[in-house]
Amino acid sequence: MLGNAYADKQQELENLRSRIVTLQKEIEKTRESREEIADSLRESERAISDSSRALGHLESQRREADQRLSHLRQQQTKLSSSQEQQQLMLGKLLYQQYLAGGQQHLQLLLSGRDPGQIARDLNYYEYIARERAALLSNLRTTLVELRSVDTETREKRTQLAQLQKEYAQHKAALEKEQRTRQQVLQSISQKLKQQRKEVTRLQRDENRLTQLVEKIGKMLAKPKSKSLFRNDNLPDNRYAGQPFEQLRGKLTLPVRGEVANRFGAPREESTVSWKGLFVRSPSGQPVKSIAAGRVVFADWLRGFGNLLIVDHGSGYMSLYGNNEALHKQVGDELRGGETVASVGNSGGNEDSGLYFELRHESKPLDPAKWLATK
Repeated sequence: MLGNAYADKQQELENLRSRIVTLQKEIEKTRESREEIADSLRESERAISDSSRALGHLESQRREADQRLSHLRQQQTKLSSSQEQQQLMLGKLLYQQYLAGGQQHLQLLLSGRDPGQIARDLNYYEYIARERAALLSNLRTTLVELRSVDTETREKRTQLAQLQKEYAQHKAALEKEQRTRQQVLQSISQKLKQQRKEVTRLQRDENRLTQLVEKIGKMLAKPKSKSLFRNDNLPDNRYAGQPFEQLRGKLTLPVRGEVANRFGAPREESTVSWKGLFVRSPSGQPVKSIAAGRVVFADWLRGFGNLLIVDHGSGYMSLYGNNEALHKQVGDELRGGETVASVGNSGGNEDSGLYFELRHESKPLDPAKWLATK
């Protein structure tokens, strides 16, 4: 029964990912202009995001392997010490038995000595025999455990060396992609600056995002489909079990930084208004999910760079744009406060920071009204 439930959930996840990939391809095909300067950054920024996510995964594996290796070494030291003590005690017992002359029970009985002394000697020899047998048994067990720990230690060392090699390769690839992006950015910087001021481009970018959110919303709300996310039994989440609409006035911004605009205000040198908040923050800073949910989009989108969208249920979604790297993928379930991305300036953004939106049934909400007041 549990196996069937797991298989159903995995199939549901694969279906979701497949539909999101199809949706992304549709957006790429139907975009209005194929000459947007920012598009030249797409592949390198996607590659940077993928490499960063892979590095994070490898680093986590490396830490786990390193911790396990450290634990094994401690175990090894403890077992070796125990082995030495057991061998020492066994040696003492054998020596005591040797000093006693190794007399047999029958010899003692026929020796004509005091019966009380004979009884005491017999008890003593039996005690030595029991202790010797117990020590030998413990020593055998210790040796088996020590061999097992030695084998696992060698395997962990090999695994750690392989992980370090892979980490170095991915890091080199990431640095190469970052250099490539910087070169492209330098070559297009002036044209990019001009296009940032174009009202029609800004409107196209916003329309594209709105269409994306609408399509995802409709896809998630298809009849006869299972619920993609249940907001209950989530660990380490202060508002676990509460519907998202009840979190109004309780949320915090996804990243530390300076809020550079007001919701609804016109964008600089444009009549297009802000549909969210831009939070200036240094590159690489962690971006946190504002509440529990499930990732329904994680890819590059023109105007928003590496974009991640989280579904919180009941038509509510949060959007995180212009990231350097996305650490989560479509279908990943999140706890409130979990790291989902790292700050950047992808998508041709001039400043480093996070573009953040809240939407309900695809319509933008003022994030400030959902934030906890100090």
